[in-house]
Amino acid sequence: MVAAADAQSYVQKLGINPDMVVQERGWDEDTDDDLRAAVEEVIGDEILDEDSDEVIDVVLLWWREGDGDLVDALMDAIGPLADEGFVWVLTPKTGTPGHVEPSEIAESAPTAGLTQTSAANLGEWSGSRLVQPKNPAGKR
Repeated sequence: MVAAADAQSYVQKLGINPDMVVQERGWDEDTDDDLRAAVEEVIGDEILDEDSDEVIDVVLLWWREGDGDLVDALMDAIGPLADEGFVWVLTPKTGTPGHVEPSEIAESAPTAGLTQTSAANLGEWSGSRLVQPKNPAGKR
């Protein structure tokens, strides 16, 4: 868990602003509740679950080794994503249970039609920001 002040700065690192629509996927008992609460405080609303059918600005995808196929999860995540929206793949930091190698994210993103733009250290979690290319070739 992170201190409230840290959680607020993490939300800034994630580029989450008031009134954004944020969806969460992959929630589990190890998810950072302080970060989740800080996100909800900034957006002024609850984080949506993966069953929502709204257009999403930001997807927080909590991902651990053994969670399955990351490409499939990313494909599901971008379905409701707004054109300017982005996905944060949040993984346990190096040396902790469930850690995912950055190369797995780097290899999965292009397969799902995404580009990795930045990374963030979020205490016990690491984040990789993925965006849809501006002029995707053959986008339906």
